[in-house]
Amino acid sequence: MKLLIMSDTHSATNTMDQVIERHKHVVDTIIHCGDSELNANYFFEKPIHVVRGNCDTDDRFPLEQLFSVQDAKVLVVHGHKYNVKTTLMSLFYRAQEVQASVVCFGHSHLLGAEMQEGILFINPGSLQQPRGRKEKSYAVAEYSGDSWTVLFYSDEHILLEKVTL
Repeated sequence: MKLLIMSDTHSATNTMDQVIERHKHVVDTIIHCGDSELNANYFFEKPIHVVRGNCDTDDRFPLEQLFSVQDAKVLVVHGHKYNVKTTLMSLFYRAQEVQASVVCFGHSHLLGAEMQEGILFINPGSLQQPRGRKEKSYAVAEYSGDSWTVLFYSDEHILLEKVTL
């Protein structure tokens, strides 16, 4: 199973579309963790799960999405409602509440992946305004056998980091 995850694109449609085009035939699901700053109509024709971030004004975006991909239950939020800039604790409790095995979020613009008590947390960073490093980023997470591998790429498709959990 493969997931393409992006967040905090802040109206950068060209970059976002290039990333989607590059991966859409090799992933099972495409996820946008909010702050697209676009009208929801933009996503209606795209095969993508999108949530509302603190910079999104279109209230047709849901605040969270919960869905299954093969055997994984995926929770997608932006993160601003869960205080993710300081802790993952509130988001961890929400993941437990809905029995999610994967949580995708943004808001901090800091890429990272970690496993907490069997729940994978992924922040793809930002495709427009990265923090903590200069490269704009997105993630591809793949489950194989009994482990997850999360690959972080720049918008030029250069591998930035690989995390196996």
